[in-house]
Amino acid sequence: MVSTVAQGAVDVAAVMDRSPMGPLQWTTLALCFLCMVVDGFDIQALGYTAPTIVREWGVANAVMGPVFAAGNVGVLIGALVFSMAADRIGRRPVLIVGTVFFGLMTLLTARAGGITQLLALRLVAGIGLGSIAPNVSALVAEYSPARHRATVIMIVGVGLTVGGVIGGFVSAALIPAFGWRAVFYLGGVIPLVIALLMAILLPESLPLMVLLGKRPDRLAAWANRIDPSLGATAATRFTRPDRRPSGVPILALFREGRGPATLLLWVANFMNLFNLYALSSWLPTLIREAGLPAATAVLVGATLQLGGAIGTFGLAWLVSRGGFVRTLGITFIIASVAIATIGTGGLPLPWLYAVVFVAGWCVVGSQPGLNALSGAFYPTAMRSTGVGAGLGVGRIGAVVGPIIGGRLMAAQWTQESMFHAAAAPPLLAAAAIIGLGLVSSFGAGAWNPGGKTR
Repeated sequence: MVSTVAQGAVDVAAVMDRSPMGPLQWTTLALCFLCMVVDGFDIQALGYTAPTIVREWGVANAVMGPVFAAGNVGVLIGALVFSMAADRIGRRPVLIVGTVFFGLMTLLTARAGGITQLLALRLVAGIGLGSIAPNVSALVAEYSPARHRATVIMIVGVGLTVGGVIGGFVSAALIPAFGWRAVFYLGGVIPLVIALLMAILLPESLPLMVLLGKRPDRLAAWANRIDPSLGATAATRFTRPDRRPSGVPILALFREGRGPATLLLWVANFMNLFNLYALSSWLPTLIREAGLPAATAVLVGATLQLGGAIGTFGLAWLVSRGGFVRTLGITFIIASVAIATIGTGGLPLPWLYAVVFVAGWCVVGSQPGLNALSGAFYPTAMRSTGVGAGLGVGRIGAVVGPIIGGRLMAAQWTQESMFHAAAAPPLLAAAAIIGLGLVSSFGAGAWNPGGKTR
């Protein structure tokens, strides 16, 4: 058989698109999924442990607002800094270092002796956490055929909510038996194990290696594992249709007509993460304050994440048929109605679980969809920066949401008023997504991405 390389330069994107999913791709997706699981576990851990911490330390609920916000400030910094770094030096080293870093910081969180220490540790741990989602989304996009890219990004992204669900059930079991610190000990050890597996098994993005001109021998070896008929060597010339942008990476997001779409993606991320983190942080505490047992409060919080985990699969199916804009736009409108309903007084417990599940489906489940939309919209050379910038701006919402929730609780707002106020951001997110379909040249692909996304 004559090797493909004998016919000229090899386009690595075309190789990925025409090849079936093989062991290298499945290994990459599995490791990225595990990264998202531990990311989700760590992010939600504080929300699950907060009711116990405030009682053990004898502090007011509102004191936890800045602690929730501190973690998200760290994630904001990490998402912006490490996503740009990854587009310059590679996804693989950033993912490995970031995972080790937040694992170690989570272990130290278990030793916190007061609110100030807890706040500082969550801030620093968040910087490592911020490196995960943008680079996972970018790497998954670059190891998926174009025809399945959006669906695969969303399915891997569900690891974030799976981690949140696992965190809820693990917290409900560990806290009564061993205390809240046990949750952070477990949440710190597992990332270190996953980082070791990534150091051994995780490949680098092949399109990015072409753009950066890195390690032609390893590039050829990984390309041959995807398509054994290539017969590539270190001397093989690989190509990519896009080019590496010059200047400050984040400014490239506004060039070549991308500016309006970038801003609308930022608005959607801000509004959704505002609600996601406000609900994740305060829902267990609000349920506990309503007079329900602590275990029930934790399980209601876990139901939010369970709805998101299942919802991501449902939304991935809907996106593959109806497109990003239509699916996400309608989903955010439903989210607004569900969130407002949670605040209705006297809901029977089964109805409360059901409404929280729907809210989780729509709010938590939509975030992997937004990540997938960003990953499909931006080309390889700026994909990590694009996803990371959207998540970074979204983290501003994640910072503000828990703080506002704490302020409203301190001001003695009723639960009904709080949830009615929280119903507004999803409507603004829906407007941003619909606007994206109208102003962007990517609009047609966004409405129906089957085989049309980059």
